Amino acid sequence: MGPARSGDMNVLNPVMWSVHVGFAVLWVGSVLFVTLAVLPPALRGDIGTTALGSVVGRLRWITRIGAVAFVLSGGHMAGTLYTVESLTGTPRGHLVLTMLALWFVGTGLVEVAGSKLADGLDADKLREPARDAKPFLYGASAVSVGLIVTAGLLASPGLF
Repeated sequence: MGPARSGDMNVLNPVMWSVHVGFAVLWVGSVLFVTLAVLPPALRGDIGTTALGSVVGRLRWITRIGAVAFVLSGGHMAGTLYTVESLTGTPRGHLVLTMLALWFVGTGLVEVAGSKLADGLDADKLREPARDAKPFLYGASAVSVGLIVTAGLLASPGLF
């Protein structure tokens, strides 16, 4: 059975798009917030370990719940809008695959950063784990921006 066509599942498609975009906004915003607003005071020692632990825990949960939402909604969208040939043989398909790769990398970077922070916080340290997590959070932030740019390209009608 091939992919569904645009008229199929008229109610489900907008729900999947909304879930996908909603979690993308939440995840990207959370990564950027932690990197730009929470990490600097942690590096200076100006935030408590309990507060930082709470923020890091929430970022990790957002990442994990987002993973499930992205797989379900993105899988639905890919299955209804693309074939293997169109994913691997068209510019739009390449953008979708680029988004998938960026998301995997970004998720991994957040998990490593979160683990470094959590381990350090469990040892009642603050600045050292923040320094250890910094390159991973910066990388995740760069990937997040790359995801937004790629999404913008995909959403640009007539570009491809």
